[in-house]
Amino acid sequence: MTYTNETHDPALKSWVASANASDTDFPIQNLPLGIFRKKGSSETPRGGVAIGDQILDLVAAQSVLSGAAADAAGLCTGPSLNDLMAAGPSAWSALRKGLSEVLREGGPADQLSGALTAQTDAEMFVPAEIGDYTDFYASINHATNAGKMFRPDNPLLPNYKYIPIGYHGRASSIVVSDTPVKRPLGQRKAPDAEVPTFGPCVRLDYELELGVFVGPGNDLGHSIPLKDADGHLFGCCLLNDWSARDIQAWEYVPLGPFLGKSFNSVISPWIVTLEALAPFRVPAYARPEGDPQPLDYLKDADDAASGGLDIQLEVCVASAKMREQGMEPLRIGLAPFKDMYWTLAQMITHHSSNGCNMQPGDFFGSGTCSGTTPDSYGSLLEKTLGGSQKFDLPTGETRGFLEDGDEVVMRGFCEAPGAVRIGFGECRAVIEPAG
Repeated sequence: MTYTNETHDPALKSWVASANASDTDFPIQNLPLGIFRKKGSSETPRGGVAIGDQILDLVAAQSVLSGAAADAAGLCTGPSLNDLMAAGPSAWSALRKGLSEVLREGGPADQLSGALTAQTDAEMFVPAEIGDYTDFYASINHATNAGKMFRPDNPLLPNYKYIPIGYHGRASSIVVSDTPVKRPLGQRKAPDAEVPTFGPCVRLDYELELGVFVGPGNDLGHSIPLKDADGHLFGCCLLNDWSARDIQAWEYVPLGPFLGKSFNSVISPWIVTLEALAPFRVPAYARPEGDPQPLDYLKDADDAASGGLDIQLEVCVASAKMREQGMEPLRIGLAPFKDMYWTLAQMITHHSSNGCNMQPGDFFGSGTCSGTTPDSYGSLLEKTLGGSQKFDLPTGETRGFLEDGDEVVMRGFCEAPGAVRIGFGECRAVIEPAG
């Protein structure tokens, strides 16, 4: 279990002035990690840490760090963070502590100021070589909202409250924020049609999720006990797991999601470590009276006491016309992640419970995060009741599902008494026409 330490001290300030702004996502208490290079260069992408509106080059920082922190920074010199993920919590914590020390006021600014790159001058990359990707379905609100559309009298299937439901996704089509998404082609069958047709998706949707990168993992044939699960959770990012609802509806019986999900998933470039999230740990979701308790392998006192995360996840939409007129994206939903039915630790423990080997850099999604009201829903499937109740944009346009030229912007942030606000940055993508 991860607890707070000196790196979370709300009194800490950085010699990087922008990190001390009250509205920054990246104060010194955050220190998320990513892979970058300077725009327009042919440099080898390498590890960096976001601090205010800057990126500190971990290759350059290695010479200023010492001991275990320098060793950990040395694992970030290539185009992925997999080696650092494999090194485990002691290395992650040492790097975080070392970076906190050199970036705080009084630190070696004279030695490191030249190692900063403005985020606006950087090209970001997917921060790991993702071997496998699994998407869960852990929001009981989303599962209930979606289930009501298809099974009004019985929205949740019998297994939902016993097992973290998930499906195996497509790792090759995970891309970093600001990568356009092309509208997918596929088979879809209208309710009144006798046969399916092939063509562009007409019910394109977003899914507001938290993505999680795996650390050391487990050997094939062995599992990760719930009490040890935190040591295998490296950190989190934002995830937009696009969904072609019409393609998905036709293909998902009997084996589940396939081409309606595999065409694209967008993630934010910065990984907020589990240690950075320690001040925002909260009890796991309080199951209503009458709900079954988790089976023994999914039950742990520490996880019940602090396995939840108090994160606010936001999704906004901007049409091409809105952007042309200089309008900000319109917030469509703000969802509380703390209300997820299953914790991240329960997800990875269940995933490995059959002996499935989780590996460094593997990735999983939480599933769509939704609240209980339309302004907190994490998908248009819920927001518009499957497209039947359109919402208005400030230009007078309406949307049931997404149209070409629309941009979806996701953000996340954490706030708690006695802690400095931290954020996740943005996860953005513009929809391009099929073809």
